[in-house]
Amino acid sequence: MKTFPVTLAILSPLMLVASCGAAGSGETNAVSTPAPSETASGKISFSKKELASFDEPWGAAFAPGTSMLFVTEKGGTLRSYDMGTGRTGTVTGAPKVDYGGQGGLGDIAFLPAEAASTVGSRTIYLSWVEAGSGDTRGAVVGRGTLACDNAGSCRIDNLNIIWRQQPKVTGRGHYSHRLAISPDGKYLFVSSGERQKGDPAQDTSNNLGSIVRLNLDGTPAAGNPFSGQSGKAQDIWSYGHRNTLGIAFDSSGQLWNLEHGPAGGDEINRIEAGRNYGWPLVSGGDNYDGTPIPRNETRPDLAGPAINWTPVIAPGDFIIYSGNAFPALKGEALITGLKTEALIQVRFNGDTASEVARYPMGSRIREIVQAPDGSILILEDGENGKLIQLSPT
Repeated sequence: MKTFPVTLAILSPLMLVASCGAAGSGETNAVSTPAPSETASGKISFSKKELASFDEPWGAAFAPGTSMLFVTEKGGTLRSYDMGTGRTGTVTGAPKVDYGGQGGLGDIAFLPAEAASTVGSRTIYLSWVEAGSGDTRGAVVGRGTLACDNAGSCRIDNLNIIWRQQPKVTGRGHYSHRLAISPDGKYLFVSSGERQKGDPAQDTSNNLGSIVRLNLDGTPAAGNPFSGQSGKAQDIWSYGHRNTLGIAFDSSGQLWNLEHGPAGGDEINRIEAGRNYGWPLVSGGDNYDGTPIPRNETRPDLAGPAINWTPVIAPGDFIIYSGNAFPALKGEALITGLKTEALIQVRFNGDTASEVARYPMGSRIREIVQAPDGSILILEDGENGKLIQLSPT
């Protein structure tokens, strides 16, 4: 296995594919935001170690209390990697997915309260894309039981769909379908993209272009902003989102999202119940055909971003670091870059945020996970995507 040190380097601006960064995804060319100055404080240094490889990895999560990392592959396979032994395995019982464009098997989440000394049997949440009638499709979330006879032999039992994007529409983009369990362990949050349709993000009768809050069984949580209101989607927590590819809680329990803009306007938002985050009414970027979109500041009645990247950074996912291996990172975000091929470090300051540093990785980075020992794991995008461990030097 290869191990070598990495230090901060500055990325020069390059012509890069915007946000989602793949042909057929509905995204076109934009220029990457330059990295901060090398004099920025709070940078980290780390070594890289290649651990394994996966086929189009998309989401990953540790079974709480174990050294077992579970990785979703976009084509529909769920695989495991044991940090203790270095062994990989395939988990049976994964769902049938509608694969294509940005769709396939998506995110994965476990309940922290079910941590145990062995993998054993525990609740697992998966998101994926299912086909509908008339060439339509949409994201779903399923809940089942992960059962492992041993570290290399796991299966999913009783996997049932508990939530759906509604309505299903044509196209294969902007599913979002990221998952997060609330710090109190009571709720499941799901990001629901606007499916490259724009206007549904402002229509609260559907759950497209929103972040939803669910009970752990997938039913809308009591006390959601539109609870009891006729004609409103009962699961909505916030709306006016474009394509949220990251949702995470900070140490205070505050929820943040990471959102793709169009030609410019990637953003991080501090998520508050019932707020409208503006898409497609306002943005930090413009439409791909060059037509302008009013800027966020023209609508102070709408929630503005904590940080806005124009030109884009093309994010994949993010974590808010809470471990001890990198003390300088405590409470800060690490964002994976796709066409930027970098990790982007962001510092929060109340309702705002700023970029601290950018670390070139030399490949598209799709996913990031904090390991139990505080090291950081990243997954490269695409075929033969490497799982790489970042450890302090």
